[in-house]
Amino acid sequence: MTISVFDMFKIGIGPSSSHTVGPMRAAYLFVSRLAEQDLLERTTAVRVELFGSLGATGHGHGSVGAVVLGLAGHQPHLVDPVQAGPLVDAVRESGRIGLAGRHEIAFAVDDDVVLHRNRSLDFHANGMVLHALDAHGTPLDRREYYSVGGGFVLDADAIGGPALVEDRTPVAHPFTTGDELLGLTRTHGRSISEIMLANELSWRTEAQVRAELLHIWSVMQECVERGTRTPGTLPGGLRVRRRAATLRAHLESATGEPDALHAMEWVTLYALAVNEENAAGGRVVTAPTNGAAGIVPAVLHYAARFVPAFDDDAVVRFLLTAGAVGVLFKENASISGAEVGCQGEVGSACAMAAAGLAEVIGATPEQVENAAEIGIEHNLGLTCDPVGGLVQIPCIERNAVASVKAITAARMARHGDGMHHVSLDKAIKTMRETGADMKDKYKETARGGLALNIVEC
Repeated sequence: MTISVFDMFKIGIGPSSSHTVGPMRAAYLFVSRLAEQDLLERTTAVRVELFGSLGATGHGHGSVGAVVLGLAGHQPHLVDPVQAGPLVDAVRESGRIGLAGRHEIAFAVDDDVVLHRNRSLDFHANGMVLHALDAHGTPLDRREYYSVGGGFVLDADAIGGPALVEDRTPVAHPFTTGDELLGLTRTHGRSISEIMLANELSWRTEAQVRAELLHIWSVMQECVERGTRTPGTLPGGLRVRRRAATLRAHLESATGEPDALHAMEWVTLYALAVNEENAAGGRVVTAPTNGAAGIVPAVLHYAARFVPAFDDDAVVRFLLTAGAVGVLFKENASISGAEVGCQGEVGSACAMAAAGLAEVIGATPEQVENAAEIGIEHNLGLTCDPVGGLVQIPCIERNAVASVKAITAARMARHGDGMHHVSLDKAIKTMRETGADMKDKYKETARGGLALNIVEC
């Protein structure tokens, strides 16, 4: 499978890429398939079943609403986050939904979207089954989908088993491991960002790649701006206060000479802003997931504010390098908290951000690889245990801490010579194995860790 940088960075809405963006995409794909097969007008009922982690934390992660939006023909990168909630409420109140935005049927949200809290499908923890029925109750179509992290959705035939339609587009410099990527940089005398750019040219012109990456950056900036200007309390029942706006006011009003850790306070601000927006269902960039969406933007904002001569070229190089590292995690392990715990989300994002920053502060490819390895190594074993099934505690603060960790990893690697005992490939392999050993209760089920020991108020 060929993975693009734009597969790793996708525009969507919160609070979760695997539990919100993925289910919305799956539901959209389902109704689009009905339309393509001329089954839409014959459909009088739709039933959706959510399994595993989707069933366990579906309400807290916005999965039910996401399914409703997808069935109604909305897509994550296009739906207005402000209107999303009211759209779902309107369907719930009326008991009617316009499939694909045009074919209206009866639909009871709380009855026709079923959450199986203690049942899982075999292929992946985030499984969905969608059914379409005609007026006689006869099945017209049944599809399985798997939301495997970062908004990626796999389609499965009911009897044929999971099957991913791979993008087999040939690229200039194919790689699936860190060793292969480093080998390509040595053979061609190019940086990691240049190798990744050459591959992206299989789909887009260089001007298009640049423009789309800068658009991703602009969405990240808009997200930070909204997050740092919006006070209040996050939805969901935990009554978590938004802190980014208060912190921004404090930093901007401070007088006197800043202390040595002044930059880290801004980094904390950036990460909190993004993840508070995500928790509120706002527009974010999956990087590579929503639960870890604050790390790459926070480190990019750090570079823009504190790295000399930072410009648009640096943004492009940063995101290309981070995307290349993200590909390695996607190819060889997982970026799904429901599959390997938060090490696959915050851990992979930390590695990606560390690599991107290392590239723009002048690191060699070997030092970039070292930065990514440091980033993931010190997140190994990180569990996914969201309190109340909400992407708030510990997720928001966890992004802030990991952002600082990514900066430390990049700077540490830049001062070294690129030589280190544990390769990025071995660290990723260890992450995959650790995830396999991890108990399911620590994989985005809200049945272990902090989720079990913190009393919801």
